[in-house]
Amino acid sequence: MSRLVAIMLTLAASAVIPFASAQNSSPGVYEMRIYWSPEGRLDDLHARFRDHTLKLFEKHGMTNVGYWTPVENKENKLIYVLSYPTVEARQAAWKAFQADAEWAKVKKETEAKGPIVSKVQSYLMQATDYSPIPKPGSAGERVFELREYVATKGNLDHLNARFRDHTVKLFEKHGMTNLAYWTPTAGQKGAPENFLVYILAHKSQDAAKQSFDAFRQDPNWIAARKASEEKAGGSLTEPKGGVKSTFMKATDYSPIK
Repeated sequence: MSRLVAIMLTLAASAVIPFASAQNSSPGVYEMRIYWSPEGRLDDLHARFRDHTLKLFEKHGMTNVGYWTPVENKENKLIYVLSYPTVEARQAAWKAFQADAEWAKVKKETEAKGPIVSKVQSYLMQATDYSPIPKPGSAGERVFELREYVATKGNLDHLNARFRDHTVKLFEKHGMTNLAYWTPTAGQKGAPENFLVYILAHKSQDAAKQSFDAFRQDPNWIAARKASEEKAGGSLTEPKGGVKSTFMKATDYSPIK
């Protein structure tokens, strides 16, 4: 998460989900939100989401996609994704939510002993044309992996092409579940360029390592990587900090588990 968080700070189911084009069927806008909770208050934050917030989001037209916490969560983070038909719908939904008398009552009651959120960051995204559509569902015990790629200058299209034509299929071949792939929405003030963020699911962190080891040794991946880099004139991701990974676990109230 470090790269994504840094960018955000600057910006102030089944076991296998089938592939589907994001065009015409995917929500128009996704929003990744990260909440930092004060020490000792994360359970209170979870309780508020579990008992109240998700229902209020739905009431005002927001779609709850998934809720996660990092496996190593020293900063008391909650990471979640919502979706909306349009940017305008998002703005209207949040305005209505914040003006809701029920929300005001819940917020007052849950913060009687002090705030349970110390910082909030949000990030608007659009699904790539090769992204599956994340759907509610449980596949038993598994972990999720948030991965962030910073493409070398001018090579985001080449990176997307490699994922579209090769990588997502090879991930699936080696036992990884493709959950969703996103890029920043156009016109977002200060939005990073050449950026791809996606989420995979694995049976465990050990399984993730085994899958990636097999993936990297796959002759089809080696050939695809070589061909794509020759076409682009070099690596498709930045050599320093161009690939970041954060393992996460779904909350008990997440639609996706």
